[in-house]
Parts: sequence; C-alpha cells; structure tokens
Amino acid sequence: MLVTNHEYIIRDAISSEFKKIGKLMVNVYSQLEGFPNKDEQPNYYKTLANIGSLTKNPKTRLLVAVSSNKKIEGAVVYFGDMKYYGSGGTATHEKNASGFRLLAVDPGARGKGVGRLLINTCLQIAKDESQKQMIIHSTKAMQIAWEMYESMGFTRSHDLDFAQEDLQVFGFRLNL
Repeated sequence: MLVTNHEYIIRDAISSEFKKIGKLMVNVYSQLEGFPNKDEQPNYYKTLANIGSLTKNPKTRLLVAVSSNKKIEGAVVYFGDMKYYGSGGTATHEKNASGFRLLAVDPGARGKGVGRLLINTCLQIAKDESQKQMIIHSTKAMQIAWEMYESMGFTRSHDLDFAQEDLQVFGFRLNL
C-alpha cells in the first residue's frame, strides 16, 4: 500500500487488474469531447487498452485508486525514468525528472479527489527518488485536469509541447 485516506487506497496495480484498468482508460478517454476517437488514433487506444504492458519498463508503475468497496476508480502511469515516458517532443530527454501520463478517473468517482490523490502519490514517489521536477502533458480536451494541474503548481512549459498526429499536446512542469 502506498497512500490511504478514508475512502481510497493508492497502490500499484496487480497484473490481474490490467485488463480492467485498460477498459477504464479507453472508456474515459473516448468520452472526452474534442479528443480523437479510436478510429482517428487507434495506436493510442491500443496503448490505453494494454496499459499494464508499460510496467515492463524500468521505474514505470501503474498506480490505482481503490475505493473502500474495492472498486478501481482511477489510475495513472508513473515514470521514474523519462526515457520510457513515451511522448513526442523533448520530454523523454529530461534529466532528474519523473513524469506521469494517462491519468483516468471513473466518471462515477469524479469530484471526489481521486485524480489529485493519484497525482500527489506520483509527486511523493518522485520526491522519494530525489527527482528535481515532474513533467506532464495535457490537451485542450482535458480542461478539468488542466485546471487541476495548474492549481497544484504545474506551469506551462512550451518547450515540452508537441503534436500527436493532428492533436496539439501541451507540456507542464513542476519543480520539486
């Protein structure tokens, strides 16, 4: 167990949960208004569906938020080594940095602090690893997450921006 509060436990996912988490990811991302659909970016959705495979990379962890009734209500992938981060642009060349990607919260759990709890867990892991910064990305379709990142102290870093096919992806950085 990594982090716990009265409603959620944040922990590493176990392999038997990977498929369920992949379905959660696909469901969440496919519902984002203005975000590419499965037909427009099939490789991205394949990554989401097979999210557990990312944990084969060193220092890469799939974290889940499990409710008191044992339901997975959120997940995020933490990267302790940016070379495995898997984005376009310059992020994979950042040194003394960690990142997280693919944050998803079940629609029924939104507004309960699940996303913030997952992010805070990533920040604590990075601090424990003596990282100097956290790198993340977002899109215009992820406005709620974008606002949360900024409220947590992340700032836009234009040097991290890139395009994923026709989708503009925006970089953020938080010094730890």
